Amino acid sequence: MKEIKTIIHIHAPVHIVWDTLMNFQDYSRWNPFIREIEGHAETGKQISVTMLPPNFDKPMTFSPNVLKNESQKEFRWKGKLFIKGLFDGEHYFLLEKLPNGSTALEHGESFSGLMVPFLKSTVKKTELGFQQMNIALKEVCEEKFRSVKN
Repeated sequence: MKEIKTIIHIHAPVHIVWDTLMNFQDYSRWNPFIREIEGHAETGKQISVTMLPPNFDKPMTFSPNVLKNESQKEFRWKGKLFIKGLFDGEHYFLLEKLPNGSTALEHGESFSGLMVPFLKSTVKKTELGFQQMNIALKEVCEEKFRSVKN
């Protein structure tokens, strides 16, 4: 098993971060890593996720199942590469309201399966993609918050 865990503090309220994260139609405008999500993000439903990890020539599309969608708190899905047990990933976003009104976002994934030891470079590129996405999310949310305050 291999895990990626990233944390970023976003100077915007949880509702702005959540609304931005769940507005899949806008992903192509701001998200350098997850280029597209299609479907209804309801627990038990299947969605389509298209990712473009750094240094990949073309995007990869998965059809994970939504494990949890708790408004303004947690969004989680589990997907697989080709067949279950080969290279599976449980991807998650956890949001926490901080005392100063800003948001802590934990963005991570747990990988399991037979191919995990052989795909270390893919996992490294994926982690870099998470970091790039986090920074882009922070920028777009903080800009939205500034425009609401003014």
